Amino acid sequence: MSRALLIVLDSVGIGAAPDAGVYGDTGANTLAHIGEAVGGLRLPVMAGLGLGHIPALLPGGLPIPGVPAAARPRGDFGALQEVSVGKDTTTGHWELAGLLLEKGFRVFPPQAPSFPDPLIRTFAERTGRGILGNKAASGTAIIQELGEAHRRTGRWIVYTSADSVFQLAAHEETVPLQELYRACTVARELCNPYNIGRVIARPFTGPRAGAFTRTENRRDYAMPPPEPTLLDRLQQAGVPTTTVGKLDDVFAHRGIDRACHVENNPGAEAALLEWAAQGSGFVFGNLIDFDMLYGHRRDPRGYANALEQADRFLGALITRLTPDDLLIVTADHGNDPTFRGTDHTREYVPLLVHHAGSDGRSLGVRRGFYDAAASVAAWFGLPPLPRGTPFTRGPV
Repeated sequence: MSRALLIVLDSVGIGAAPDAGVYGDTGANTLAHIGEAVGGLRLPVMAGLGLGHIPALLPGGLPIPGVPAAARPRGDFGALQEVSVGKDTTTGHWELAGLLLEKGFRVFPPQAPSFPDPLIRTFAERTGRGILGNKAASGTAIIQELGEAHRRTGRWIVYTSADSVFQLAAHEETVPLQELYRACTVARELCNPYNIGRVIARPFTGPRAGAFTRTENRRDYAMPPPEPTLLDRLQQAGVPTTTVGKLDDVFAHRGIDRACHVENNPGAEAALLEWAAQGSGFVFGNLIDFDMLYGHRRDPRGYANALEQADRFLGALITRLTPDDLLIVTADHGNDPTFRGTDHTREYVPLLVHHAGSDGRSLGVRRGFYDAAASVAAWFGLPPLPRGTPFTRGPV
């Protein structure tokens, strides 16, 4: 029986998109700049699939140090250009699943107060706790800044970023997790009229400022997708659907038969290997650590190490695939750790495709992440999706 895997290397961009200037991201290039910063990347599996060929397809593309163009790629390769407005997690994953956001999610000014007073006042009234912060901030920095005040007062730490997010931080000993999650459901309801992409629970622990650390009990509360996604369409056609990582939250738990929710690369990689050994249908996986631990924290070395581990994982994964399996490896946006600021970067993303009919061909630069969704749909013999052009058909 045919199977398909769509794996997102969260934030692994490959060069500034044509509209990067609109987002202040001209010159960003996640992969090339990491390679330069660490003296070259060791990614033999992805290189073998054609990663080193992709920069030559891009206008002004930069070679990835340590990743040469393979003489005979054993995968098909190309790049995807996002067309939706925005450069956030939800927008990227929704477009990979077949959607187009012509009007982006609302973002808020970085200086306090970021969120409108009616939203904040109603949230405080309904949850019974006051507010600290209400500004744009690094999540790791704001808990050091306001964590002790939060513990003294019990007030929520509320903050945003360059993305459309309402983030709610609370110490696990001050606010029980279930109360934090209930507050996020309240915030989700209140944020809907403001078109805010995600509400994010950001629990942390630790004895004092300087020693506070975020835990893996994070939860994302996304707006429901505005139309059926690839997951919905596969489910309706009787194809089993599985998500790995945080994607159950990103898709508001819609169109998903089985969710393996993990908040780190090792857990996601283990779940994907298990699925490859005995799963069926379609799996949509996200490896989050590149973005969460290294991109936002501007850590090229940590990012490089995670890439090299992911390359080893992909090598192990490919050995578990059958001739009827389709593997697509891509990303949802960039996050160049050598670039200014701490936010995502608007970039092309790599497209690596492996299946029994792969012959090392170039898939070109494809306008629309949704070509990935169109290809998965075609692989399972579904009717064409509303948008996207498949780069592969059913099993050979």
